[in-house]
Amino acid sequence: MIYGNTDGVRNSILSKLEKIYDMKMPKDSLCDDNLINLLCEVTDNLNREISAAINRKGNIISVAIGDSTTVEMPEVDIKQRKLSGIRIVHTHPNGNCTLSAVDLSALLKLKLDCIAALGVNEGKCNKMTIGFCSIQNDLFTAQVTQPLSLEDGINYDILKVINYTEDLMKDTEVIEDDAERAILVGVESQESIDELAELAKACNVKVVYEVLQKKAVIDTAFYVGSGKVSEIALLRQSYNANVIIFDDELSASQVRNLEENVGAKVIDRTTLILEIFARRAKSREAKIQVELAQLKYRLPRLSGLGTVLSRTGGGIGTRGPGEKKLEVDKRHIREKIYDLTKELKKIKQVRSTQRNKRSELEKIALVGYTNAGKSTLRNKLCEVALLKEGVQKQKVFEADMLFATLDTTTRVIELPDARIAAVTDTVGFIRKLPHDLVEAFKSTLEEVIYSDLLLHVIDCSSKYAYEQISAVNDILEQLGLKDKPMILVLNKMDKAAEDDINKILDQNKGIKSVCISAKKGENIDLLLKEILNVLPCKLRNVEYLIPYSEQSMEAFLHRNSKINKEEYVDNGTYIDALVDDEVYNKCEKYMLSSKKL
Repeated sequence: MIYGNTDGVRNSILSKLEKIYDMKMPKDSLCDDNLINLLCEVTDNLNREISAAINRKGNIISVAIGDSTTVEMPEVDIKQRKLSGIRIVHTHPNGNCTLSAVDLSALLKLKLDCIAALGVNEGKCNKMTIGFCSIQNDLFTAQVTQPLSLEDGINYDILKVINYTEDLMKDTEVIEDDAERAILVGVESQESIDELAELAKACNVKVVYEVLQKKAVIDTAFYVGSGKVSEIALLRQSYNANVIIFDDELSASQVRNLEENVGAKVIDRTTLILEIFARRAKSREAKIQVELAQLKYRLPRLSGLGTVLSRTGGGIGTRGPGEKKLEVDKRHIREKIYDLTKELKKIKQVRSTQRNKRSELEKIALVGYTNAGKSTLRNKLCEVALLKEGVQKQKVFEADMLFATLDTTTRVIELPDARIAAVTDTVGFIRKLPHDLVEAFKSTLEEVIYSDLLLHVIDCSSKYAYEQISAVNDILEQLGLKDKPMILVLNKMDKAAEDDINKILDQNKGIKSVCISAKKGENIDLLLKEILNVLPCKLRNVEYLIPYSEQSMEAFLHRNSKINKEEYVDNGTYIDALVDDEVYNKCEKYMLSSKKL
C-alpha cells in the first residue's frame, strides 16, 4: 500500500512504487542503489517527496508520497531507552539535500535509527545528508552529517552510530529537550539585534548565537547572502539551534527558501512580536486585536497559486475541480477578519461611551517605548494620588520585560489642587512595530488621541534611549499628536548616570521634563506639580448659601463638585466648593463669592 497524497498519481507510478516492498535492503548500510534510483525517478515525475521506511532486517515497511515540501512519516512503536529500529530515506525534489526542521523533528520524536534526505535534480541524486539521534549533556538531540556523495552515503557505517547511541541510552536518563534555542540574524545594527534578543527572551526562547551581516541590498531569495545562509546552517548544527529568528519581516518565499537550506524553523521579527502579544493579551479586546493582526499577516503568506485558484465562480475560465484547500483557507481567514473587525467596532463604541462619561475629567495618557516603566508609574500615581473616597483597584501587571502590558486600563486620581484626572496606561511602542498590529490596536490608541496631556515615559538608563525617544515621536507624529501637550518623564533615574540624564535633557530643551524613579517613588510629587502647571485649571473656588427649601441643589453640588467646607446656618446651608463651568452657571443665583484657581 502506498501512503500519503496519491491524488492524481497514475496507476503505473503507484505500481512501480509497490515494487519497493519486494526489495531487500542491506542490514549494515543505509540502502542500495536500486531504491535510490527508483525514488529519484518517481520524484522527478511527480515533483513530490517520496519516502521509504526500512526496519533493521532490511525490509521496506512503508512507502509514502507527499507534496513538494513534506511527506508523512509511518507510525512507529516508540520504546523506552531504545531507538525505534526504523530508518527513513526520502527525497527533496528541489535538489537540496539539507534535512528540514520537520525532518529533524520527526527524527527525535519517533526516535528513528536515522533519516536521510536525497537532493534530487533531473531524476538523479546529487548529494545526501543523514541525521542520527544523539545525546549531549543528557539531552536528546540531532546529529547531522555534511552533504555526502551517493557512494559515501550508501556505504556510511550507520550501525556504528546507532549502536553507540543505544548504549548511551541504556546508561543515561535521557531528557527530551523541547526548549527552543535560537540564532538571531540581522542586517541593520547590533542595537536592533539586542532588542530582538529581548523579544526572544520575552517568548522564553534561549538565544545561542547572533549573526550580523552588513548588507546594503536585501537578498530577495534569502534576505541575507547565500554564503551567509550556509554559515547559518553550520552554526545551527554547532549550537544545536532549532529556530532561526530574523530581525525584519520576511516574505513567504524567503521563509521557505531559508528553511530548506538551513534545516530549522525560520521566523521573523513580526511573528515573534505577534506571539508575545498573543501570550500576554488578557482582555477580550486585546485578544481580538492580536488575532486580527495575526490573520492579516498570515493571509498573503498562504502559499499556492494565488489568484489562479480564486476563479471558482461562474463564467469563462472558471470550469474546473472547484474550490481548492488554499482558497478555502483564504476565504475562512477573510470571513474571520470581517467578523473580528465588526466586533472591534462594537468595542470602539463602548469605549467612546466610557470616554464621554469622563468628558469633564482631565485625561492623561502614558506613552513610551516598551519596558520604559509606564505600568509601574501608573501604579505609583494611583498609590500616591488615589481619591480619598475611591476604591483601591487592582494594580496593572508590571515586570522588567518587553510588552508586559497590552490591555489599556484607566484609573482616576486626585491631583494636588483637588482636580480629578483619568490616567490611562497604553501598550508600549517599538521600532518596526508590525503595521497590521498598529492598525488592529487603533481603538486602544484612541485613548492617547483624546487625552489632554501625554506623559512620555523614557527609560533614561537605556543605552538606546535616544533611538527609543525618536521611535515614539515618529509613531505619535503618525497619529497626529505632535502638538499635544507633553511632559518627558525620565524614569529609572536611580539606574542612570547623571551625564546620560543631562544629555537627554539637553537634547529636549523645548519640552518640560521631570526625572523620577517610579519603582522607588522618587520625585512623583514633582511630576504631579508639573502636571498642574501644564494642564490649565478650569475649576473655581465658590461659596454658596443654599436655602433649606432648595435641598435638591445641595445634593447636586455634592454629586458634581469637590466640597471643601459645609455648615448649617440660620437661613440655609453654607457650602465652600470647587466647581467647573457647568456647576458654576447652574448654581450662580446661590453664590456668595467666587475666585478662579
